[in-house]
Amino acid sequence: MSEQLKEVLICGSLAFDTITRFDGYFKDHIKPESIHSLSVSFLVPSMRKEFGGCAGNIAYNLKLLGGSPVPVAAVGRDFGDYQQHFTDLGIDQRGIQIIDEVFTAQCHITTDLSGNQIAAFHPGAMSLAAENDISQEKAVWAIVAPDAKDAMFKHAQRLQAAGIPFIFDLGQAMPLFDGEDLLKMISMARVLTANDYEMRVIEERTGKRVEELAEGLEAVIETRGAEGSILYHEGQKITIKPVPAVAIEDPTGCGDSHRAGVLYGLASGWSWEDNARLGNVMGSIKIASDGPQNHRPSLDDIQRIFIDNYDSNPWA
Repeated sequence: MSEQLKEVLICGSLAFDTITRFDGYFKDHIKPESIHSLSVSFLVPSMRKEFGGCAGNIAYNLKLLGGSPVPVAAVGRDFGDYQQHFTDLGIDQRGIQIIDEVFTAQCHITTDLSGNQIAAFHPGAMSLAAENDISQEKAVWAIVAPDAKDAMFKHAQRLQAAGIPFIFDLGQAMPLFDGEDLLKMISMARVLTANDYEMRVIEERTGKRVEELAEGLEAVIETRGAEGSILYHEGQKITIKPVPAVAIEDPTGCGDSHRAGVLYGLASGWSWEDNARLGNVMGSIKIASDGPQNHRPSLDDIQRIFIDNYDSNPWA
């Protein structure tokens, strides 16, 4: 199969994450009796800026595996550093639309010593992502990951019309979708992925158990963190054992890493069990590193972890 035929469209957000730490406790500065006129300021001695967004994180991990990701997203005039980051990685950027009138989506997160967080999110160019038309693109697989709601629907409709199978990954877009929306998206998708909490919300909002949803799909994968994942495929419920992480540092981006593993397997023609296994491997690697795109395992490292944990080698 040619490299072009192995390309995977990664529809979702691209964003900058600015992460700061407050060396104190929010509770000592936010007084309940004064909440009606809140005015607080925190000194944050440490700060880091991360490349993030679901499309960026998935593309990064798929590239680590030697895959051919094509991120599809809308960004703003400040995208330059991220653009260079992708250029250095050799990631194809033809699906990224730059809109000069706005900023790239940004999330500002401050964490106190108790792990409490105060976050502010500016959607910026993400609000215009539906205008990024991918109708003429060709790919072996795609994913519709969290983004603006109208963009997720537009991308799904365009992929369906083009005959490109795709994964629907609800993720952080969960508050935007009611039961009818979810059933509509699932009807267009080939695969559904969600963590265990998200899956229970999907069941509640659609009125359908995950086994019922799986009947109309090629597969459903429910991730369960340190407990591994569950694969629903061809009427079977298959437990995919976890891959122990060498350290627990930061869960940010673990789901995106998992999706990249599944997509690599799909693009390579692997079995569904091996697809889900590679997802577990990638999630375990990511959680041992701070930030969503700072882990840098070699392909040899990834293969070794897979073989050691599952006693099989789908690359062979």
